Amino acid sequence: MPARIWSPDVLGEGFEQLTLPLAPDDEGEVVATLVRHLPPRRGFLRPALPLDGVDVLYVHGWSDYFFQKRLASFFAHRGARFYALDLRKYGRSLRPGQTPGYITDLADYDEDIAAARAAMEPARSLVLLGHSTGGLTLSLWASRHPRAAAAVILNSPWLEFQLSGVRPAIAPVVQIQARWRPMDAAPQVDLGFYARAQAEAADPDDPVTIDERWRPDQTMPVHAGWLNAVLEGHAHVAQGLAIPAPVCVLLSARSAPPTRWSEELTRVDSVLVVDDIARAALRLGPSVTVERIDGALHDVFLSRHDAREEAYARLDRWVSGFVAA
Repeated sequence: MPARIWSPDVLGEGFEQLTLPLAPDDEGEVVATLVRHLPPRRGFLRPALPLDGVDVLYVHGWSDYFFQKRLASFFAHRGARFYALDLRKYGRSLRPGQTPGYITDLADYDEDIAAARAAMEPARSLVLLGHSTGGLTLSLWASRHPRAAAAVILNSPWLEFQLSGVRPAIAPVVQIQARWRPMDAAPQVDLGFYARAQAEAADPDDPVTIDERWRPDQTMPVHAGWLNAVLEGHAHVAQGLAIPAPVCVLLSARSAPPTRWSEELTRVDSVLVVDDIARAALRLGPSVTVERIDGALHDVFLSRHDAREEAYARLDRWVSGFVAA
């Protein structure tokens, strides 16, 4: 096996990246990209940290990539080796001529995850961490690989379609469209309000830099083949998964539709219906904790200062319980 060559990452000091070659498809070369942030080397006098021996694997959401340095530092300061995966055709992994984010079966990401895990050797206790569509992807993966993960943490996972009551009716229509015209794109309904909410909620004393090439203000086009894959994932969750590991789900306390701009959108989830996600989360497995955070955005770790600190405090409490168990 050729030596793996880690190179400096765009996030700067302390972050490295590794390109993971995958099987090509009809658009050509396909790769995933693994980013890592390691804890300080353990010196002779350094006391043990609670997450020594733990690897965290993060997977981003739709129209997204990994840029959350604060989140990586949270785990590294507790001793974990933090890894983040830019899936095929997203972010660092997007190649010229590819359809951004396009896939027709979420199980195809098994190859991306397998390549990442191979690069994380020697294997240690694995904690999965997924946001939005990444949370759906990792939930399905953890159910299919029941002995792989010691714990699963989900940040506003997209476990149910926003119109949950009509999903069974629209899914067959989307399935037919995906079969015959998979590249048909749905009308763009994102007005950029979620990106604006994140910008207004940002902490000027602890800024977050986002590359708009990889995370545009308005989401990437939604194609029928991709939407069908997501709806099939939602259907699997609705039937009930069997994740044996403990699961922590972090959600905003409230949702609001982004039909017009208001300051309220800086304190709610304007992407998902969080009550539906909370209910769907209980179908993931036998041990599920749901944390509802007042004032949080869809990505709870990009919320205003107070809500963000509350999210990290809830996560710290849950992780401490996981370690004790």
